[in-house]
Amino acid sequence: MKKLWGGAFGERTDELVDRFGQSIETDLNFWQEDIIGSVAHARMLGACGIISQEEAQQLIDGLEKIHEQGPNYLRLDVEDVHTAIEMRLGELVGEVAGKLHTARSRNDQVATDTRLFVHNELLLVLDLVKKLQGLLLEKGDQYRSALMPGYTHQQRAQPITLGFHLMAHFWAFQRHGWRAERLFDLANYSPLGAAALAGSTFPIDRDMTSRELGFTAPIPNALDATSDRSYIMDALHLCALIMIDLSRVSQELILFSTREFGFLRLSDTVTTGSSIMPQKRNPDMAELIRGRTGRAIANWTTLATTMKALPLGYNRDTQEDKPPLFDSLRKVRDSIKLVHLMIESAEWDLEKMASSVRGDFSTATDLADFLATNGLPFRQAHELVGQVVRGCDAKGITLEDLTVETLRDIAPEVPAEALSVLQPENSVRRRESLGGPGPNALGAQIEHARRIYEVSGFPAIA
Repeated sequence: MKKLWGGAFGERTDELVDRFGQSIETDLNFWQEDIIGSVAHARMLGACGIISQEEAQQLIDGLEKIHEQGPNYLRLDVEDVHTAIEMRLGELVGEVAGKLHTARSRNDQVATDTRLFVHNELLLVLDLVKKLQGLLLEKGDQYRSALMPGYTHQQRAQPITLGFHLMAHFWAFQRHGWRAERLFDLANYSPLGAAALAGSTFPIDRDMTSRELGFTAPIPNALDATSDRSYIMDALHLCALIMIDLSRVSQELILFSTREFGFLRLSDTVTTGSSIMPQKRNPDMAELIRGRTGRAIANWTTLATTMKALPLGYNRDTQEDKPPLFDSLRKVRDSIKLVHLMIESAEWDLEKMASSVRGDFSTATDLADFLATNGLPFRQAHELVGQVVRGCDAKGITLEDLTVETLRDIAPEVPAEALSVLQPENSVRRRESLGGPGPNALGAQIEHARRIYEVSGFPAIA
């Protein structure tokens, strides 16, 4: 197996050692970033007179040719992607390819590649999050008046609307977008030129390569530049948080699409069938998102466990930083797209949702609030409404079925005017506090969300 080192070694490494240490298969994920970083490095070497301008241009032309050809022209019987690209460069431009690694180590090279990769992936994630928010905003506006049960402890709690429910997810993803932008800024510093750990004896210009690669500035300490992997742990944490919320959305889609709920029908494009039960429509994609969220959480734990006892300086353990990173980012991208597709193509049964609110005693809090508004201490009102609920249960009726006569029989202390607050529509209509599902409150929230959505990026929600 071809390596970029070995001159001081008298024997070849064992085949198992070669195979165990090889990273080319995973490293190919950032082959483009490796080329981009190498072009910037070659240009700097020429500008600083470390190699001639002609040699620098030969290197750049060869690297651009490799980029044009794609990864299929790279050898896989090598140690890593850096070796594969340098070997291909040698095939294209000859011995001058050996000058590309002047004033550079694989330590700062891989750190640069990974930061560039994180940046590029975050741009994709930010775009996907923004598109999902746009769909949630659209559906939230469309269904702002569609009555449905609200849940706590997965039990019926209070009437809300589907639009109100969907908008709750909008704000969760606003936070994820904000976090991703902060991570983008935090990771946007260049390790290139830090070399192995202590910089270089050559008169390099780290500011030049930093600017060309779009970084904010070079990392001030060369040892820190090659040691730091906290930005990868931040990326893995972000991925885990996004997957957790995607999993929560998926769980709701799974539940709401069951016959027991019957709130929605998932499209044929995102469901599967059974090999023996012809009637089945399985929400497999939602279930897989829910299941793979565990992998995303585990990926963060994997790298945190790897890094927790490493001394400063590059350690080969950190080769294990990239497989979980590639895995989590791929899962996030695919899962956001799938949740978007499931929500976009779902058919909501608005009548079923509205009818399910009736008869579930979810307007009991409205009755307690009404009594408290009329001067009764809320704790007494709460106890009195509990008496009303018990009385309805005993009579086999619901709150909406109460008449003046039955109310007087069950709880004579409750005035007949209280009956007006027991209908689910009135319950929603009266909840006009900031953030509530009432028509005016939800309308203001949607307008607030629209203003934030139309701004470039992900500002704070205030």
